[in-house]
Amino acid sequence: MVTPSLRTLVFAAALALPAFTFAAAAPKPLRILLLTGGCCHDYVAQKDLLQKGLAARANVVVEHMHTPDKTTRPALAAHTNADYAKGYDLVIHDECAADIADPEMVKNVLAPHLAGLPGVALHCAMHSYRVTKEFSRPLTPGSEGAQWFDFLGLQSSRHGPQQPIAITFTASGSPITKGLENWTTINEELYNNVQPPKNFAGHQSLATGKQKVTDKKGVTTENESVVVWTNLYGPKQARVFSTTIGHNNATVDDPRYLDLVARGVLWAAGKLGDDGRPVAGYGPAGK
Repeated sequence: MVTPSLRTLVFAAALALPAFTFAAAAPKPLRILLLTGGCCHDYVAQKDLLQKGLAARANVVVEHMHTPDKTTRPALAAHTNADYAKGYDLVIHDECAADIADPEMVKNVLAPHLAGLPGVALHCAMHSYRVTKEFSRPLTPGSEGAQWFDFLGLQSSRHGPQQPIAITFTASGSPITKGLENWTTINEELYNNVQPPKNFAGHQSLATGKQKVTDKKGVTTENESVVVWTNLYGPKQARVFSTTIGHNNATVDDPRYLDLVARGVLWAAGKLGDDGRPVAGYGPAGK
């Protein structure tokens, strides 16, 4: 039997223990794999801009899978190894692989996400992994030709010229867009929507972009497309965040762009609160 005096000694000893004994362990940073490479973009600079910008906004460690290959068939290990994302919490697809059309390669890229791993897709990733030459016409979701678009939750086939894009956030209730202000980009490419995005069951539009284009005859038209959205992919309903914005370095380095992408990353990983802020432990420096 413990005597009253012994109880007092035990309680006093407990109070004397260092505070860190009772503190919860700090969450580990999200480990993110960033895929970059392929044609048409300055991925050498942009991979570092994204790495630095995301680390300044969230408790993440961004690691690169980069190739200097600037063709439309960039050589990435993800194309031949379905386990390429093992050990990661999320994959960011920022590659430009327009002419990688081998269905088996695309299945390797999709394998981690089909198993439930969250994903983020940026800019030219929308025009990658097109396994059919019919990508300019609406493809049936769930069909062989639509497998990459099923992951994205939107089908796009081309883009307009580099002109400013007026971005309007259309889902104010989403934690990703909560409190974000509409803005107009520098010269950027507006990607089209081949079919109504709502045709993809897991799609939720977050922002549209409008771009005025003047043709050679001097006729000006205004085009509008969804430019930011989320998707739920596959049987595990993996979260996927996407934006078609992000062609030029100045855009990728824009705090407004980095804020948006950081929120998308945290949302996809389940670490974004309803108020649009990182959950405890997943803000900058683990705050």
